[in-house]
Amino acid sequence: MLRRTLTGAAAGALALTGTLTACSSSGSGSGSGGSAALPTVTLMVGGIDKQIYLPYELAQQLGFYKKYGVNMVLTTEVNGGVGAEDAMASGQVEMAGAWYIHAIDFQSKGKAVQDIVQLSGAPGEREMCATGSGIHSAAQWTGKTLGVTDLGSGTDELTQLLASKSGLTTKQYSRIGVSDGATAIAALKTGKTQCLMTTQPTVLQIEQQNIGYSAIDLATASGATAALGGTWPSAGVLARTDWVDSHQKEAQDVVDALVATMHWIATHSATDIANALPQTYVQSNGFTKAEYITALTQDKGQFLPDGIMPAGGPETVMATEKAIGANVDSVKLSDTFTNTFAVAANKAEGFTTSSTPEPGNG
Repeated sequence: MLRRTLTGAAAGALALTGTLTACSSSGSGSGSGGSAALPTVTLMVGGIDKQIYLPYELAQQLGFYKKYGVNMVLTTEVNGGVGAEDAMASGQVEMAGAWYIHAIDFQSKGKAVQDIVQLSGAPGEREMCATGSGIHSAAQWTGKTLGVTDLGSGTDELTQLLASKSGLTTKQYSRIGVSDGATAIAALKTGKTQCLMTTQPTVLQIEQQNIGYSAIDLATASGATAALGGTWPSAGVLARTDWVDSHQKEAQDVVDALVATMHWIATHSATDIANALPQTYVQSNGFTKAEYITALTQDKGQFLPDGIMPAGGPETVMATEKAIGANVDSVKLSDTFTNTFAVAANKAEGFTTSSTPEPGNG
């Protein structure tokens, strides 16, 4: 989803990219007999060191992938490189840690891609507006320049949706790509943008430096529902439908691991989560571990505890596509995701689900 440069743990993950072709997963595998006996699955994340995407790395650190039967090779996007969802669709990796909206995008272009486990019920983003700007809603964006991660990204689509819901057309404001972290902060500080959409911990850094404030909350389920009209599922695991059909066990094992991780997140504090992640992951890009914990505490509500696509979520995301003019007439929503694996994972572990599953494929 997001194009970005790498530091710390993310750079280490990138070093694995060269091994992906050789690490194609087998059609079957066993969870016993040591890691050498396990099938390998490759997954690229749309920014592995961003808090909205922390479950993928956390599952690795907790040992859950191997526990549930797979060797997981995690990699991440790089600034200017191929996006995680595109790498998955082209077969460079088998799975993508990316936003659900891409499954709809692919389906609209005739490519069968589905979300097999949903990790968040909100985008995890906040619209940060410059201190003194007085902007508190999209209705005030006329004549303004708005920062998004990259043109064509999910933040770009969300920005257009917010503007559309306030009655604005794209001719009434401008959008520019500002990435995140220091680049985004500089854009707001120098006046290059009056507002920008970004995630933690960049949000906290902007607030602490008194450069800007959160004008629109898309980081929590309640905030997303208020701003977008319903739950807006974002981070999940996307895979080609043909791969899922031929690798049912591997798909189930990955979902088992991530559902266990989501329950772990729900039952542990932000401090516990930070302690379980690599230190280079929780203190990089100019923020400290303490700041990382503060930021995670603030927006931890974006994560779903059970991996199940929330009822009504796909419809809200589809409405986003329609609002920005995307042609999604050919899309059958039930083909863009499945709850089959997540329901089975919760049942196997005896977890109590907190939501009613949306009736997707399978």
